Amino acid sequence: MSAVTQSRIDRLRRLEALLPRATAAPADCPDGTRLLTVLGAVYGPAAESARRRALQRDLDELVKTDRIQVVNPGGKPLRYRRLGEDVHEDKLVWEYTLRQVRDLIAEAVPARRLERLWERLLHELDGPLLDEQRVRIVPDSLRLRPVALYPQVLEAMIRALAQSRALGVLYEDAAGQRGEAVIHPQALIQRGPLPYLFALKNDEDEPLRLYALHRMIRAQALEGQPARAAAGFDLDRAIAQGRADFGQGEMIDLEIRVRGYLATLLSACPLTDEQELADEPEDAGFTLRVKARLPSTGQLLRWLLGAGDNVQVVAPETLRRVVAAQAAKTAALYADR
Repeated sequence: MSAVTQSRIDRLRRLEALLPRATAAPADCPDGTRLLTVLGAVYGPAAESARRRALQRDLDELVKTDRIQVVNPGGKPLRYRRLGEDVHEDKLVWEYTLRQVRDLIAEAVPARRLERLWERLLHELDGPLLDEQRVRIVPDSLRLRPVALYPQVLEAMIRALAQSRALGVLYEDAAGQRGEAVIHPQALIQRGPLPYLFALKNDEDEPLRLYALHRMIRAQALEGQPARAAAGFDLDRAIAQGRADFGQGEMIDLEIRVRGYLATLLSACPLTDEQELADEPEDAGFTLRVKARLPSTGQLLRWLLGAGDNVQVVAPETLRRVVAAQAAKTAALYADR
């Protein structure tokens, strides 16, 4: 076998290994641009257009030989996932496994998606490389027990999402009122212990609503009725705008003063990529002043209140007043003791 042929075989194996398994959701499947960012060096020092063409030839070859599949045919950009369980013949080749790990790290670290890296190390590498006795993801807040769901509702929701079908539901709102609707699922999020479905209702083009799965009494994926797509919907953008917390994307310029554990935490784990830090004067009572532009959500308010006297809101003034009022109400509960 020529060195050129062996090089291409190795390259195809490496490309295939980087793709998630066939069960991965389309949103978690990389496109060519993302793959080229991780594997660009494999395609040599040629111009980006030449490397992109070489990558596309490799992807086409893997699709043709039924080793990978396109998850969004006709979409732009095309996204890919692998079909087979085994991505190379010799599962004991340690160097090959390490190369897989490096590729996963190269994808996860720039995007700061470490939870995705741990998940793939636990479940997708041949072996697996690590197990749940050596890797565990622990929440940094009190973990409530997951909500109880109807199994039939969960099955119907998964089917509707996977097959892009409309979903007929019987739904009970917070006031206990029940009603039937045809909803058009867009994406599922798990927020703490509660799963929610982004969906359009009946014939509405907007608003895009959040439906709590535990409030669905009955659900059925509707045969022959495709789900309508919400115009311009992008799950990552919706989460970034705070809509996963029932916000509408109102952005604020947050300015806070922090001390104690919070100063250490925000120095290592910023609120946003554009966060600004400045030292406070020695006699100020606080260590750092932090500025960041982010969505105003209930999640942000809960985080500020949970930090206690380790944080002081400087701006915006409306948020400062809300935090002050909530802190005063809390203090009043303990005033008589």
